Amino acid sequence: MTAIQPETGTDEQQGTAPLAAFLASHLNGRTDEEISREFHGLLDAVRAHGKKGSMTITIVVDPPANGVESAPMPIGIESAVKAPKPTPVKSLYFLDDEGQPVREDPRQLAMDFRSAPATQTFKDA
Repeated sequence: MTAIQPETGTDEQQGTAPLAAFLASHLNGRTDEEISREFHGLLDAVRAHGKKGSMTITIVVDPPANGVESAPMPIGIESAVKAPKPTPVKSLYFLDDEGQPVREDPRQLAMDFRSAPATQTFKDA
């Protein structure tokens, strides 16, 4: 088991820096800003829709070029957010004789509403 030293924030055995410090400094802080923005967007979506969401942060490390031990190692950070979405509004449809969705019930008799002719004169009773 390794212990983190509170004074330095490093690992006692290996002298490693905390992962949070690496994330904060990656690409001069741009990665930290992007991930923070995505995280707060996720929080807003969870609050708005009342459903759970998730965020995955992946650190991709490539080996040094041509197997040279002293060559730099490319490191990339990817993030994926699965934010909840609103439940889509549904509408009711009936199926007609051909199996097509229609708004009016094909089994219901249609009523023919005709308006009375308009007259300009009024009758006294």
